[in-house]
Amino acid sequence: MSTVVRRDFRSTPHRDAYETWTEIVALLTAGASGASARPQLQAVAGVASCVIADQGPREAAIVVTCDGPRTRIYCHYDDDALDESNGNESALGFDPLNGDWQVSLPVDADDLSWVTSALAACATRVVARDRKSDTSVATAARAAGPLTVDIEGFLKA
Repeated sequence: MSTVVRRDFRSTPHRDAYETWTEIVALLTAGASGASARPQLQAVAGVASCVIADQGPREAAIVVTCDGPRTRIYCHYDDDALDESNGNESALGFDPLNGDWQVSLPVDADDLSWVTSALAACATRVVARDRKSDTSVATAARAAGPLTVDIEGFLKA
């Protein structure tokens, strides 16, 4: 059974979407693996900020998976963002980017295509998923079934 940790960030109007992503990156990169992961997370700052500004992580979390516990990050907006009791941005007691990590951003279905393309252009470990179905593009591809290989075609020189 895996452990799940939750963090809640106060976003707009307490801080803008870019500042919110910057704080999320600071939380995620505080561990030993942070230095190597930081460039990918910073490379997607524009796209991630759009997702946060669109209030994607209001009800569907930004999900961070690794070789340890899973981290679910939510954002609070409007009056909820102004209430200090709604935030829990404290440090994690583990390295959330240890080993084979991935960050999955919740996106409106209408925006999934462009966000997926934009993320793929600048990072390999940050992906998008439909925030209502909570399914990542990678998970959907796996659910489509196993790949079949044309052995004869493969072996032709």
